[in-house]
Amino acid sequence: MLKKFFIICSGADTDILDNCAIGEQNKFAGIGATVFFTAVMAFIACSYALYTVFDNALAAICFGFIWGLLIFNLDRFIVSTIKKRNNSIDEIIQASPRIILAVIIAIVISKPLELKIFEKEINQVLLEQKNDLTIANQNQIAAQFTPNVDALSSEILNLHSQIATKETEVNALYDIYITEAEGTAGTNLLGKGPVYKEKRDKHDAALAELQQLKADNKTKIAATENQITQLNSNYDAQVATTQPIIDGFDGLMARINTLGELPFLPSLFILLLFLAIETSPIFAKLMSPKGEYDYKLEDAETAVKTWVEQKISERKILLKTDQKLNNRIYNDIAEDDDIYTYKLKKARELIQLQADSFFKHQKNVL
Repeated sequence: MLKKFFIICSGADTDILDNCAIGEQNKFAGIGATVFFTAVMAFIACSYALYTVFDNALAAICFGFIWGLLIFNLDRFIVSTIKKRNNSIDEIIQASPRIILAVIIAIVISKPLELKIFEKEINQVLLEQKNDLTIANQNQIAAQFTPNVDALSSEILNLHSQIATKETEVNALYDIYITEAEGTAGTNLLGKGPVYKEKRDKHDAALAELQQLKADNKTKIAATENQITQLNSNYDAQVATTQPIIDGFDGLMARINTLGELPFLPSLFILLLFLAIETSPIFAKLMSPKGEYDYKLEDAETAVKTWVEQKISERKILLKTDQKLNNRIYNDIAEDDDIYTYKLKKARELIQLQADSFFKHQKNVL
C-alpha cells in the first residue's frame, strides 16, 4: 500500500509500471518517497515561517498545508515530465529549467528551517539589536525634552542665585549696623545713634525685600519644578509608548536579516542538504539507464504519435482526392448541352421578368 502511494507520488504511469519488474517499481517508489518527504518539509518550514508572522498556530498550519501541497504538485510535475532520451545532452537541456525550479524551491524551504535551527543564536543577536535600539530611542526622545529641562533647571538655579545674592547683601547690611552700634566701624561711636538707626532701617528694608524675594522665587521654583516633572512624565510616557515597537522587532524579515549576520558555513550546509534532497529525483532519473518502464512509455507515446500522424496524412490525401474529383465532375458538367440549354432558358425568363417589372415601375411614376 505504501509502495503504491509513493509510486503515485512519483507521477509515473501506474498502468505501465504495474507490468514492469519489481526493481523498476522500487526505483519509482524511491523517487516518489523523496517527493513526498520534500513536501512534508515544505509544510513544516512554511508553518513555522507563518507562525512567526501571525502568531496563530491554526492559520500557520492551514497555510503551511496548502504550501506543502503546492510544493508536492510542483515536484511531482518536475519529476514526471522528465523523459529518458537517447542523447544525454538532450536530457540535460530538457531538465535544466526543472533543475532551476528545484533550486528555487530548495532555497524557499531551507530558510524557515534555518531560522528554527539557529533560533537561539538569532534571539541573542536580536536581543543585542533591541538593546541598541532602546538606547538610541531613549536618546532620540531625550533630545526632544533635554533642552527644555536644561532651560528650566537653569531658571531654578538663577532664582536660587538671586536669593543667595540678596542674603549676602542683607548679611552685609547687618554687619554694618552691628559694627556701628559697637563703635568698631563707621562713626566709631559706641551706642545707637542716628547713623545706627539709618543703617538699621536700611537693613530691615533689605531683609523685607529678601523675605518677599524668597516667597516670590519659591512660587516660581515650584512652578518650574512642576514643568520639569511634567516634561519627565511626557518623556517616560513616550518611551513607554515606543518601547513595544522595539520589543516586537522579531518578525520574519528581522530574523532573516539576523540570520545573514551569523556564520555563513552552517547555513550553506543546510541549503546544500535541501538542494540535494530537492534535485535528487531529477538527477536520479537523468543518471539511471533507460529501463523497462521508459521503453514501454516511449512505445505507448510513439504509438499514439504514429496513429495521429497517420490520421492527419489520410485526411490530407482524402482532401486532395476530393478536390480532384470535384474538378473533373464540374468540368464534365460544363460540357453538357442539356444543362446549357436549361440554364439559357431560365436566364431568358429572368431577364423578361426584370424588364416587365421595370416597365410597371416607370408607368406608375408617370
